[in-house]
Amino acid sequence: MFKSKRIAAIIFDLDGLVLDTEHTYHLAWQHAALTMNLDLSDAFCLSLSGLHHLAIRQKLIERFGSDFDLQHFHATAGECWQTLIDKHGIAIKAGFCELLKAIQYRSLPYCLATNSPKINALKCLDVAGLTGAFPVIFSRDEVNCGKPAPDLFILAAATLQSPLGNCLILEDSYTGILAASQAGAMSVYVPSIFPAEPAAITLADVVAHDLHHVLAMLKTEQCL
Repeated sequence: MFKSKRIAAIIFDLDGLVLDTEHTYHLAWQHAALTMNLDLSDAFCLSLSGLHHLAIRQKLIERFGSDFDLQHFHATAGECWQTLIDKHGIAIKAGFCELLKAIQYRSLPYCLATNSPKINALKCLDVAGLTGAFPVIFSRDEVNCGKPAPDLFILAAATLQSPLGNCLILEDSYTGILAASQAGAMSVYVPSIFPAEPAAITLADVVAHDLHHVLAMLKTEQCL
C-alpha cells in the first residue's frame, strides 16, 4: 500500500485534518464580506482550502480588485471567528485521538506541519484541548514558501531526522497532497470537503474516509 517503504515518521496537517476548523473560517469570511456588501460563495471559500494566508489574500484581491480593503476584511473575519469558537469551540476530527495514541505507543516520531501562522495553530489546538499534543509544530512562518511548495515537509523531515521518502504525510486538501508529492513523501488523502478533489486522489498514495480508517490501514500494514 505504501510502496513497501518503512514508515519512519508521520506528519499531520492541522486544519480539516486534525481539527474541524475550515467551516468556521468560511463562515467568518462570508460574514466579513457581507459587511462590505460583497458575496463570498461557498465554492470560492472551498477553493481556499489548505492555502496559506498570503495565497488567500492574493485570491481575494484577484476576485475583488486591488482596492479591496483587506485590513477591514481580516479584522471583521477575525472578530466573527473568535465569537464562533467562543460559543461552539473547535471539534477534533474523528479518529485523531486513537491514531495519536497508537503512534505514541510505537514511539514513532510525529509532528504537525501547517500552512497557518504558528500563533493561530497554537490557539486552535488550545481551544480544542490539544495543547501539547504535538512535540514539534512547523508553521508557514518558518519557511520561504508555504504549501503547495514542499518546504514545510522538508523542514519537518530534517528536524525529525527521517528521510522524506519514509515520511507519511496526512492531508485533507489537494494543496497539501501536492506539497507531499513534491517533497517525495508518502501521503494519505483524508478529504474534509466532498466531493473529494480528483487531482488529490490521483496524487495520493492512499485515500482514507477518516483517521479511524488511517489507523486501521496502518495496523493492517503492520506500521502501527
